[in-house]
Amino acid sequence: MELVVSSIAGDLVNRFISFIIKKYSSQVHVDEKMQRLQQLLHRVHMVVEEAEGRHLTNSKMLLELKKLGDAMYRGYHVLDTAKSRTLRISRVEEEEVSSSGSSIYSFRSTRRTASGVYHELQRALDNLETMVSNMAEFVLLLGGCERMFRSPYDAYLYADNFMFGRHVEKQQIINILLQDNPTPSAPIVLPITGAGRVGKKTLVAHVCNNQKVMSHFSSILHLNGESFCRTEHEAFIQEGRTLVVVEFTSDVDNKTWQKFYSSTAAHMGRGSKIIIITKVQKLTRFGTVRPVCLSSFSPEEYSYLFKVLAFGSTNPEEHPQLASIAKDIAAVLGGSMITANVYADVLRKNQSAKFWLSIWKKYSNVVRSNLWHLMDKDHPIDISNIASSSTPLRLMPPHSENDHSKRNLPKVMFEDLIAGSAILPKEEFELVAWESRIPPYRKFLNVAKFFDEMNLPQPAVSPSKRRRR
Repeated sequence: MELVVSSIAGDLVNRFISFIIKKYSSQVHVDEKMQRLQQLLHRVHMVVEEAEGRHLTNSKMLLELKKLGDAMYRGYHVLDTAKSRTLRISRVEEEEVSSSGSSIYSFRSTRRTASGVYHELQRALDNLETMVSNMAEFVLLLGGCERMFRSPYDAYLYADNFMFGRHVEKQQIINILLQDNPTPSAPIVLPITGAGRVGKKTLVAHVCNNQKVMSHFSSILHLNGESFCRTEHEAFIQEGRTLVVVEFTSDVDNKTWQKFYSSTAAHMGRGSKIIIITKVQKLTRFGTVRPVCLSSFSPEEYSYLFKVLAFGSTNPEEHPQLASIAKDIAAVLGGSMITANVYADVLRKNQSAKFWLSIWKKYSNVVRSNLWHLMDKDHPIDISNIASSSTPLRLMPPHSENDHSKRNLPKVMFEDLIAGSAILPKEEFELVAWESRIPPYRKFLNVAKFFDEMNLPQPAVSPSKRRRR
């Protein structure tokens, strides 16, 4: 019996030692691939930054820049995921070593996780190595492109004071605005479309502030749907090229548009242009060139941006645990630029792992289930949990910052609500979700109201979700 027990114990010890050797060898390979991926990302990032500092008029080069940027953000995402999982694996192993009851299941689970990290790294490496091997011609052509004036900035210091990404779309718009009209007396109409709050107005504001654009047009006129309908079109500047930017929140009939377009063509100078900003896809029918469509940032690009915003001037490499938590928080924010800025601002002011973890645990479900309705739906949202309020508190649909009827309400910053430092008024108040620090310097405002349990507003139910009888 003693011989059998001794044999079994010896076999288990041998298996354990073999597993440790294989795991160590596998970890060495993972570390090597992480280091190689980091090196490739530095090279690609260097080229992307250089390209973003030049005027690219070649559409194929803009397409190549877009591909390089997408590959770069995917690479950063995989690297962050690998670091995060490696950190978690190390924690699991430490707990197992300190515990007297190490289980074979835990070892196998850890090994599967390490294997998954290895394969993800390999795929990212293969992709980036292919991009880098085909990058030489792009870099050569880049040297012949005009360098644009840019104020120097450090992304870690001023991340919330410049427009992140959208360089390809911005350059596409500028190229269209600077080109000659096919018919000198007929203004080019460029529609810029995309879902709500993806940054259409921010992009156009940066285009209009571009030195080349400002020097190309003698005047830039901004209209919205309401002023568009009542504007005396003959009042437009008649001398010199004019850029007209029109924002529509609803569809416009063909007759009204044709009257506007004919009037602008007759009274504006040759070479004038019209930009339509809208999320109404049907309005692209008025365009005379292919529309520029803005989509939400990819999860990888959004995660990268959120990490830069959350860390500010702090180097994420020096805080791997915080970087891992930031990645988890970004995953539940759903791609919203407003919530990214709000939460990042709160985290940047208190860079404690305990605080960041409490933010993620407390608000992940609330953000996922409620705040996305704020962006996409026009019905009240329950924020009682966020405000730690015993009385039901609902966030009403957004309103315009020019709404004078709301100006006398008490104001509370959303970031103070999240951080738990806000003192809430007893009655309804205005919640300032975010104040943009870049053009067009918009404020995102909502009214928050307290309700009795018997008088709670009910969310709208879509026809597809109603019970059939």
